[in-house]
Amino acid sequence: MRAVIPYKNENAKSRLSPVLSKEEREDFVELMLEDVIKALNDAGMKTIDILTTSTEGIPKEFKGDLIVTKPGLNDSINEYLQNANEPILIIMADLPLVTGDHIRKITSVSEDVVIVPGKGGGTNILFIRHPNEFTVKYHDCSFTSHCEITEDLDKSMHIFDSFLASTDIDEPHDIVELMLHGKGKAKKYAEKRFGSETGKGRVKISPLSKLSSFI
Repeated sequence: MRAVIPYKNENAKSRLSPVLSKEEREDFVELMLEDVIKALNDAGMKTIDILTTSTEGIPKEFKGDLIVTKPGLNDSINEYLQNANEPILIIMADLPLVTGDHIRKITSVSEDVVIVPGKGGGTNILFIRHPNEFTVKYHDCSFTSHCEITEDLDKSMHIFDSFLASTDIDEPHDIVELMLHGKGKAKKYAEKRFGSETGKGRVKISPLSKLSSFI
């Protein structure tokens, strides 16, 4: 069993640009990657690959295999799957709320394919027992696409429903969930830069520099 993490550091997470600079976003995604790697290690996952187009932003402590590939998420993952001869867990790098317990439960499911849906129809984690028979199709409504691909292959499927595992950090409001529910390095990074504001609506984040102007 192997885990593979698709990863991009350079100018990452552009949708967070209203609240974080380019350099801050690059630091942030590296810390989220570290949290994901820790979850995999906590689950006893011994073989971890990072699939990336660049060696930038890879944690110095990472002891797995670094696979540098050409741009194109689907093409790079599908090429990886074609060369796989054991079950593969594909996990996105922006899931700092995922824990080792989530990983253990996902990989213990008996079905051929386990899909962890993300927000808005995305796919956060895929566990595939026969990877060289599978083709991924990320972007757009990838959750539906992966369900259809699994059905077309006549494989059994399990949908793993988890709020924490479905929370990928893409938009500024996602940082609220990280600050409320996170435990790792990405949460600490966010807490150094943001405070929370409560009122009649939902909790919102504000840069600490802005909050201090009201104190």
